[in-house]
Amino acid sequence: MTQPIAPCLWFDGNAEEAATYYVSVFKDSKVLHVDRFSDVGPDPAAPVVFVEFQINGQPFQAINGGPQFPFTEAVSFAIECADQGEVDFYWNTLTEGGEPGQCGWLKDRYGVSWQVVPRVLNDLLRDADREGASRVMRRMLEMTKLDVAELLAAYDQERRPTEAGRG
Repeated sequence: MTQPIAPCLWFDGNAEEAATYYVSVFKDSKVLHVDRFSDVGPDPAAPVVFVEFQINGQPFQAINGGPQFPFTEAVSFAIECADQGEVDFYWNTLTEGGEPGQCGWLKDRYGVSWQVVPRVLNDLLRDADREGASRVMRRMLEMTKLDVAELLAAYDQERRPTEAGRG
């Protein structure tokens, strides 16, 4: 496939505002193009219809389509975080004006769902020590924002997977 798949997000009149917000949150992100159309065609003074932007090199599209299709948790974007500092940054930033959910999930101020997940979580859940993985899962299910130290403590820090075992 020569073209990457680009999620297209349907907004109710605030596509440009949302795209500008997202590129301010994520590093190496930018708005690529804003299309404004009136009844007679392209018009720089007309309302925004379509926005192309990138988040960390991943193409996204935003369209001002109206109120017919609000966002739901059926689609979410997962942010894999290197450490607790990244978890805290993305969680705190994206929940501002939005709402926290369970197990690292949240809705941002535009209603888009995100999962803010420390990279180590999958290592712990996939580890050969199934009892340790089960303790991590139980602890995670009790959390809103995920806490790396608490997840590691649930696993048992003396037996957690090593950094060398990660891909």
